[in-house]
Amino acid sequence: MNVQIDHVHLIVMVPPKVSISDFVGTIKGRTAIRVFNKFRNLKRKPYWGNHFWAKGYCVDTVGLDLEKIQAYVKYQDKKDQQVEQSQLSL
Repeated sequence: MNVQIDHVHLIVMVPPKVSISDFVGTIKGRTAIRVFNKFRNLKRKPYWGNHFWAKGYCVDTVGLDLEKIQAYVKYQDKKDQQVEQSQLSL
C-alpha cells in the first residue's frame, strides 16, 4: 500500500469468485467508517457531503510483472516524500 495526497495504491490478491467492485466497495466503506469514527470532526464539514472516497476507482491486473508494479508503488512513495521535503524547504 502507498498513500498519496490524492489517491491510494493497493496491491492485493482477490480470488476470482470475488467481484472487484464488491471488494473495492468493502474497502472504501470500511475505511470511511473507521476514519469518520476516529476523526468525527470531518463529518461536520459541509464540503465532505458525508463521503470520504471519490465514486470511482482504477483497477489493473498483475500477471508476471508483479515486481514492476511493486517497484512502481515504492517509486511513487519516494517521489511523494521528495515533494514533501521540497515543500518544507520553502
